[in-house]
Amino acid sequence: MSMASRKPLSILMAEASEEGTHTLKRSLGALNLTTLGIGAIIGAGIFVLSGQAAANYAGPAIVLSFVIAGLGCLFAGLCYAEFASMIPIAGSAYTYGYATLGEFWAWIIGWDLILEYLFAASTVSVGWSGYFVALMHELGWDVPAQFASAPLKWVEASKSFEPTGTIVNLPAVFLIIAITGLLVVGIRESATFNNIAVFIKTGIVLAVIGFGFMYVNSANWSPFIPENTGTFGQFGWSGIVRGSAVVFFAYIGFDAVSTAAQEAKNPQRDLPIGILASLAICTVLYILMALTMTGLVPYTQLNVPHPVFVAIDAAGPSLKWLTYFINIGAIAGLSSVVLVMLMGQPRIFYAMSRDGLLPEVFGRVHPKFRTPWLATIITGAVAAFFGGIFPIDILGELVSIGTLLAFVIVCAGVWVLRVRSPELNRPFKTPFVPLVPILGVSICLFMMAFLPLATWLRLGVWMGIGISIYFLYGRHNSKLANQTAAQRE
Repeated sequence: MSMASRKPLSILMAEASEEGTHTLKRSLGALNLTTLGIGAIIGAGIFVLSGQAAANYAGPAIVLSFVIAGLGCLFAGLCYAEFASMIPIAGSAYTYGYATLGEFWAWIIGWDLILEYLFAASTVSVGWSGYFVALMHELGWDVPAQFASAPLKWVEASKSFEPTGTIVNLPAVFLIIAITGLLVVGIRESATFNNIAVFIKTGIVLAVIGFGFMYVNSANWSPFIPENTGTFGQFGWSGIVRGSAVVFFAYIGFDAVSTAAQEAKNPQRDLPIGILASLAICTVLYILMALTMTGLVPYTQLNVPHPVFVAIDAAGPSLKWLTYFINIGAIAGLSSVVLVMLMGQPRIFYAMSRDGLLPEVFGRVHPKFRTPWLATIITGAVAAFFGGIFPIDILGELVSIGTLLAFVIVCAGVWVLRVRSPELNRPFKTPFVPLVPILGVSICLFMMAFLPLATWLRLGVWMGIGISIYFLYGRHNSKLANQTAAQRE
């Protein structure tokens, strides 16, 4: 019976209103939450994956790929906004699932979100390492090769990992350790760092768009949708959809705003603003950036780790000055993504621990800093390990499929709760229910179908491990289940 038990909203709201040294500190306003969202969204997707997706899958029509991915995120974002305003408590989709679908599905979501937040931090730290190494080279100091990349690579032909000859990706490890320390110290300090990073990277993105558009050659946009090569997913409309599944990674992070619900001053009002405003701003920037990049240089030349740099460099000497700032913008941008991801995961652990589904150590709050410090340190240690050992492509695919699955469950949860409890107070209402949740589920499942089979198999293994932990520990230690059993006795 405990597997289907739903956590009453009255209990959730009581937890949300708690104050004291054992609770998280409320210090974030609407602007902080919006910049947290932008900080999480603008990163590896625009600085790395956009060019690769244009060159390999969609051509200049990568713009349409961003629109498709953005639509899926818009529908999911509207559903997140409703839940966030109703249930302003740490835990994000995990907490929403507990209130609507039951404990077992809540656990599935919580375990799945590790793929989004923890592995996203690892993934982006690897991208950050690449830009950092490049910047150091420009400054005349080369990071030793054996400490600059992953010691393992995935070989598709043999379906196995093989050594690369390096030791560890040391810059990636260093970044995660430094940001973990910042997050332990406090949410306000972390938000200040994020605001500065967002200001830098947004300014550079706007500079690339503004100055780059003056040198666009419209001939590079023709044909806008290149003909299919004969292979499904390479140009043509199938390539546009495949590209949307790839650049979807660029949108990951807007939901991280909801993990900071218990640190928001006015969560019912500010959480929906933070989620939807950050998503809207970033979608516009992505579309303009994609148009600029594919207009400056033929899309076939963008299959590189630093496509923004290549696009601006193609404009000639007149924009050479801007190339020096691109690495700085990428480093700042990717740093803020890692910060928000490492901020979100411990707060999900915090919520699961308070419910008894994880050990008590994950729910401890520092008496001075009022942060989930032990969960933050554990998250940082695991993320540093994966970031230092594994390549970016394997980590990125796991993040995408994990996030899409979470979006599917959240969209379904909004519809379920509207049917079960239509009388509940909803400060923000998702419009056009059930149409919006159905479209959100459909588009996310559609993009999941375009991910490689190997990624699905890894998801299955990961979920198998999570289900085993639930039945061996979580189900027996669930506070809600034990309370229910005590009431029956």
